[in-house]
Amino acid sequence: MHRHYNGLKTAALLGLLTALILGIGFAVAGTSGLIIALIISLLMNGASYFWSDKIALRSMRAQPVSEAEFPALYQMVRELAADARQPMPRLYVSPTMQPNAFATGRSPKHAAVAVTTGITQILDYRELRAVIGHELSHVYNRDILISSVAAAISGMITFLAYLAWFVPLGGSDDEDGVNPAVFLAMLILGPFAASIIQLAISRNREFQADASGAALSRDPLALASALRKIDAGARQLPLPADNQFTRTAHLMIANPLSGAGIAKLFSTHPPMAERVRRLEEMARNPREVGPVQFQ
Repeated sequence: MHRHYNGLKTAALLGLLTALILGIGFAVAGTSGLIIALIISLLMNGASYFWSDKIALRSMRAQPVSEAEFPALYQMVRELAADARQPMPRLYVSPTMQPNAFATGRSPKHAAVAVTTGITQILDYRELRAVIGHELSHVYNRDILISSVAAAISGMITFLAYLAWFVPLGGSDDEDGVNPAVFLAMLILGPFAASIIQLAISRNREFQADASGAALSRDPLALASALRKIDAGARQLPLPADNQFTRTAHLMIANPLSGAGIAKLFSTHPPMAERVRRLEEMARNPREVGPVQFQ
């Protein structure tokens, strides 16, 4: 049930981002500016989409590992990929002591899964296997593509708002122009709203990966236990927000950055307690636990 709801919610949030573009585009009323913004944003986010795996892995200083070095990791990944009828991803280990993991890659054929040294030291086999299921689900659910689309739309909104400051008010096809108050509100609130919606999409995809990852591993309680341990470890060893790891924060299974209070509003991850609660609820309903079908 949660998986279907999360998919509809993501579609609705993407629709809201699109509506923001139309609203700001109307206010700016610059067709040529809209085209320029579209091209620039697509180029930037297209580059991020195609090279996101290299950027993320380099940021985490992750190194490829062989089956001889990590036989248990290879075994669990191979089994889960086979169960999902998907190709085997590349495997990496980051020397970071904070317990965390992430997956990247624009498609299952170009996927990479990375775990930190810290996570391999605190999780048992079942828990790590469930975490891998979560990360593989991000790839199989095409979350990298969805995130790239959301980032592209959000980037267009921000660029349009920035461009609008240099476009004469009322420069639209409408001779009367737009209400100055509405115009300014769109310029100021538009990018802020776009960021909030983009973050909501990211949080929603985490719920989705929890559900489908638990179904893939057929062990939601192991994932819930792993999330508790990872959350505690990340709190003890938070990465500073100005660190190079910031660029990969949204990819991690748990928020690796320090932050409290209003900063939680801008978190890329949903509350850990809610994620654990949903997984425990899932475990009480056998129909929600595997097998899972990916597109």
